Amino acid sequence: MTPPDYEYLRKILKDHSGLDLSADKQYLIESRLLPLSRKCGVAGIGELVLKMKGGSSTIIAQVVEAMTTNETFFFRDKVPFEHFRDTIMPEMLKARANRKSIRIWCAAGSTGQEPYSLAMSLKEMGPALAGWRTEIIATDLSQEVLEKSKSGIYSQFEVQRGLPIQLLVKYFKQNGELWQISPELRGMVQHRQLNLLHDFSLLGNFDIIFCRNVLIYFDQDTKINIFGRLAKAMEGDGFLVLGAAETVVGLTDVFKPFPDKRGLYRPSGARAASPQAGGSMPKIAAMAGR
Repeated sequence: MTPPDYEYLRKILKDHSGLDLSADKQYLIESRLLPLSRKCGVAGIGELVLKMKGGSSTIIAQVVEAMTTNETFFFRDKVPFEHFRDTIMPEMLKARANRKSIRIWCAAGSTGQEPYSLAMSLKEMGPALAGWRTEIIATDLSQEVLEKSKSGIYSQFEVQRGLPIQLLVKYFKQNGELWQISPELRGMVQHRQLNLLHDFSLLGNFDIIFCRNVLIYFDQDTKINIFGRLAKAMEGDGFLVLGAAETVVGLTDVFKPFPDKRGLYRPSGARAASPQAGGSMPKIAAMAGR
C-alpha cells in the first residue's frame, strides 16, 4: 500500500464513518482490506483504491464496513449493566410512573449482544415492569452486523463470553452448535442502520442512551458534535452510558457525570420532574446508514 493510497483511505474512512486513523495504522488497514480485496476479485489494496476513486459506492461501503470495529459480547464490562439495574431503572420507574413507557437506544448495537443484554435485564425485573411499554432501538453503521443481530443466532464461543449460564438456559434455544435467543426477546429490539455522523433526529427522544466504545475512534470535534446531538435526543432527566475509556469531561458541558458511577452521565440541565404523561413516542423511521 502506497502512502498516497493510505492517505486516501484515511480521508474516506473519516468522511464516511468518523473513524480517525493515525498515521501509523497502515497495518490495521492491510489486515482488514486484504481479505476484502480477494473477495472483490482484485489484486490488492491499490486496485481496491482505484475502484473507489472510480466512483464505486459499493466498494466504498464494503471498505467502511470492513474497517468498522464490531467487537462485542454479552454484558460487556459488567459495570454499565449494574448501573442499568441498580441506578438507571429504579430512577426511571419513579420518573415514568405516570407514562409507563421507556425508550432505550443502543447507538452502536453491533451484532446484538448489548441490546439483548438490556432486554434480558428488563425481563429479569419481572413484575416491576408489568404494564409498561419498553422499546430498545439498536442502530449500527453496518447492515451486515445488524442482520446477525436480527437473527439472534450465536456460536458456543459467543454465548460463553459474558453470558451467565442461567440466562443462557432461560432465554436461548440450542440448535446443534448454535444458540438462538428467544422470539420474545428478539421482538423487544428494533434494528435500524444508522451512521452517527448523519442526522438521527427522526429516531425521536430517548430516556436512556447506550453509546459505548464507538466515540473513542472519533476526533475531538466529531465527539463534541455527536454529544450535542445526543443531548437533543434525550429526555431532560435521561441517562447516557459511555464506554470505560470515554468521557464528556473536557469536551462538552451538555452532559455531567453522575456521582460515583463511572461511565454514567445525565444532561446538564437534568430536571427532577418527568416528561408529560402520555408524551408522544414516534414510530421509528428507517434510515440509511450511508
